[in-house]
Amino acid sequence: MAVWALGINHTTAPLDLRGRFAFAVDQIGPTLQSLRGEFAGSGRQPEAAILSTCNRTEIYCAGSQHEIEPTLQWLAQSGGVQTSLLRNHAYLLQDAHVARHAFRVASGLDSMVLGEAQILGQLKNAVRAAEEAGALGSTLNQLFQRSFAVAKEVRTSTEIGAHSISMTAAAVRLAGQLFEDLGQVRVLFVGAGEMIELAATHFAAKNPRSIAIANRTLERGEKLASRFGAEVMRLADLPARLQDFDVVVSCTASQLPIIGLGAVERALKARKHRPMFMVDLAVPRDIEPEVKALEDVYLYTVDDLAHVVQTGHASRQAAVAQAEAIIDAGVQSFVHWMDQRGTVPLIRQLNAQADEWRAAEVARARKLLAKGEDVDAVLEALSRGLTQKMLHGAMAELHTGDAESRQRATQAIEHFFLRKER
Repeated sequence: MAVWALGINHTTAPLDLRGRFAFAVDQIGPTLQSLRGEFAGSGRQPEAAILSTCNRTEIYCAGSQHEIEPTLQWLAQSGGVQTSLLRNHAYLLQDAHVARHAFRVASGLDSMVLGEAQILGQLKNAVRAAEEAGALGSTLNQLFQRSFAVAKEVRTSTEIGAHSISMTAAAVRLAGQLFEDLGQVRVLFVGAGEMIELAATHFAAKNPRSIAIANRTLERGEKLASRFGAEVMRLADLPARLQDFDVVVSCTASQLPIIGLGAVERALKARKHRPMFMVDLAVPRDIEPEVKALEDVYLYTVDDLAHVVQTGHASRQAAVAQAEAIIDAGVQSFVHWMDQRGTVPLIRQLNAQADEWRAAEVARARKLLAKGEDVDAVLEALSRGLTQKMLHGAMAELHTGDAESRQRATQAIEHFFLRKER
C-alpha cells in the first residue's frame, strides 16, 4: 500500500494562489468524487481526503501505488492554473513523510501560530467529510486516527499550546493568575473596536459574572454588547461606575487618557481596596501611567503584554523538540503498521493454502474411517500427509537449482523450520 500527499500552505504559496484551491465544506464531497473519478478508468481508485483552511489546502491519498503526478495535475486543473506553477509552490510527500506532516499539522507545529488548536478540529472535519463521501479507507483512517492520538499526546505532554498566543489571550491568562475564579468577576470593556472585540471574545469564553461595554457612541457599543449579552454604558458614566468592575480592558482612539489616577483612587476606596486588574491596549494610553503605582491595581500596557507573549513563544519553542520526539515515535509506529499491511496478502495466501491442505487430508481421513480403518493408523496418515505437504516446497528447493539458490534455501529453511525454542 502506498500513501502520498500534496498541498500548499501559508509558507509555500501566496494568498491569491491559495484562494484558488479553497474548498468550502459542502464542496469537499463532490471534489473528492471528482478526484477519485480521475483514477476510475485505471481500476486504481485511491482513498482520499482533503483538508482546506484559510492557510492550507492538502490532499491525502492511499492506493496500490503512488500517483502523485496525476493528483497534482488534477489539483492544478481544478484551480485553473498550470501544473508547473502549482508544482513550484506545492510540497509532495510519500509514505513516512506523509505521516510526519499529518502529525505535525494535527499537533499545531505546522501552523502560522505555533501550537494553535483550531487546526485539529479542522482536520477532524476533513476526515468526517471524506468518510461521508465514501472516500476514506482503512489506510487513511489509520493515518488520521494516529494523527489525532499524537496531537493529544503533544497537547498533554508538552507546553506547546499552554501559553498565550496574543496580547488579549495573555491578558486573560494574567487575570486568571490574580482571580481564583474568572467566572465570578465583573468585566468592563472600554471601546468597541476590533481589539476590544477580540478581548471580549477571550474573556467571554471564561463566563465572567457580568460584562459591560462603555463606548462614546451607544449604537456601536450595543452592537458589540448584543454578541456577549453585555450591559452598555456611555463613556461619560465611566468614572461613577468604575468601582463596580474587577477587570477593566480599554482600547480607544482617544489622544488623551480617559481613565485618570483620581478616578481609580476613588474606585479603590469604594471597593475597600479589593484588587482591580486593568489592561491598557491603546496607543497612546487610555489609562494614566501613574495608576500602575497604586497598591491594589494590576495594570498592564501593550508593552507589558508583548513581553508576556514573547515569553510564551519562547516556551512553546522550547517544547517543540519534545513534541517532535513524540511525532517521531508516532511515525515509526505508523510505518511499522504499513509494513505489516504489506504482508497481509501473503499471510492470506498462506492461510488459504494451509486450509486447502487440511481440508484435503481431513476428507481423506474421514473416508478411511468410514471404511473401518484403524483410528490410530488414520491419524498417523493424516499427520504424515499434512507434514509432507508443508515440507514439499522446501525439500524441492534443496534438491533443485544451482548452488547459490540451494544455499539461500538452506538458510531460509533453517530460519523458519529449525529454530530452537528459547
